[in-house]
Amino acid sequence: MEGTVFGPALEELQHVKSERGEILTKHFLDSCRHILPVIEKFGAAMTLVKSDIGGNITRLETLYSSNPSRFNILYSLVQVEIESKTAKSSSSCTNGLLWLTRAMDFLVALFQNLIEHDDWPMSQACTDAYNKTLKKWHGWLASSSFTVMFFSYSALVVMKLAPDRKKFMEVIGGNGDINADIEKFCTIFSPLLEQNHKFLARFKLDDMKAS
Repeated sequence: MEGTVFGPALEELQHVKSERGEILTKHFLDSCRHILPVIEKFGAAMTLVKSDIGGNITRLETLYSSNPSRFNILYSLVQVEIESKTAKSSSSCTNGLLWLTRAMDFLVALFQNLIEHDDWPMSQACTDAYNKTLKKWHGWLASSSFTVMFFSYSALVVMKLAPDRKKFMEVIGGNGDINADIEKFCTIFSPLLEQNHKFLARFKLDDMKAS
């Protein structure tokens, strides 16, 4: 593998902002999609996570593709639903962007744990990231795939499937500097996620829980 698994995402992130600092829909979604191969390297432990993220990307891409010029800016996907009063629907693009952002919050926290805590096993890195990001949004009766998966890991079922940390880092590292690429990805991507949260919070759309 040329470079690390993060290479394509880092390339895409160079184009994610417009000259006015707006997040561009296609480049943001493509950046997220380029992280799916990283998730695949976790194996069975992250199958449902990959499916959940991929589903939300597809939901947003479908609306974008219906009118690329109209929906060139990411938040236009939300604004049209705010105007039609459908933003809080469980099947809305707004809901899709919210949960995609939260899922990426989890992954960024996980990636940061991997480079900041050399002594942590993969299970601890995953559990800590989940507790910091997704846990508060998951009710016991929630039915999203993320919730099912992470309640399983709270019961130490899925965590048994977490890959060996050293082998995982070797696989995603290829012939590049994996720690440097992870740090670069987190540094660039975290502000985008924060921008998403701030935008959604303006319309009281950032506190929806799984139902």
